[in-house]
Amino acid sequence: MSSHSHSGLSGSDRTRADQSAANSAGPGARPAPPAPLVDSAAFRDVLSHFATGVVIVTAMAGGRPVGLTCQSFTALSLDPPMILFCPARTSTSWPVLAGSGRLCVNILSADQHEISNGFARSGADKFAGVAWTPLPNGAPALDSAAAHIGATVAEVHDGGDHHIVTCHVQSLRAGEGGAPLLYYRSEYRHLRPRD
Repeated sequence: MSSHSHSGLSGSDRTRADQSAANSAGPGARPAPPAPLVDSAAFRDVLSHFATGVVIVTAMAGGRPVGLTCQSFTALSLDPPMILFCPARTSTSWPVLAGSGRLCVNILSADQHEISNGFARSGADKFAGVAWTPLPNGAPALDSAAAHIGATVAEVHDGGDHHIVTCHVQSLRAGEGGAPLLYYRSEYRHLRPRD
């Protein structure tokens, strides 16, 4: 419909006409997403200038440990203590983790880039050769990680091509892994030691 088709309508009539058009798709219909304003390659490149830590989210499912590598992780709330992370919709591990609901977020230390790569792959035995101990909630805490956060899933929200998973924190433990593993400009990085 052209922009001139409502030109003879008053403001309230125009609003009703617009609402009627929006509702014509039927109840519960989701509005079409807006056209992207930026190129996806440019988006990825610019956002790569923001350095992040790297975590592996783990759980027990069917008596076996499962996990995935995640770069999108942050603290969410201090009161109550909450965190969030964003697994990809294409992840085959996330539905298994979600079914457990009891998680460990392992903040990786600087020398754990190979473990990070291993948990980012699908189809392999991610825990082969990886030492861990269970948290009080049963989720695997990876040895030598910089820190462990025990949590339960609170809510899962739509985040485009990712899920936004909010969690209630139940336990905290700083490991002996030292400096964290960082990801910057599509490469693993490390903090420079203090002089």
